[in-house]
Amino acid sequence: MTSLAAQLSTITSSLEELTARVAALADEQFRVKAEQHAVELEEAERSLRSGVRRLERLLRTLPRA
Repeated sequence: MTSLAAQLSTITSSLEELTARVAALADEQFRVKAEQHAVELEEAERSLRSGVRRLERLLRTLPRA
């Protein structure tokens, strides 16, 4: 794995963990009836998931070394 690929893989893993944390916060905000906060957190979660997908696509295009 190239240095770039290794770094991107680590970043992707970190983003996946952060995404899960944001999703858990959104769920909690829905439980306590703070819908506006939950909606904003869900939007952030969608953005993070999109970022993860883009990084995963990039990783698939990098040469294997």
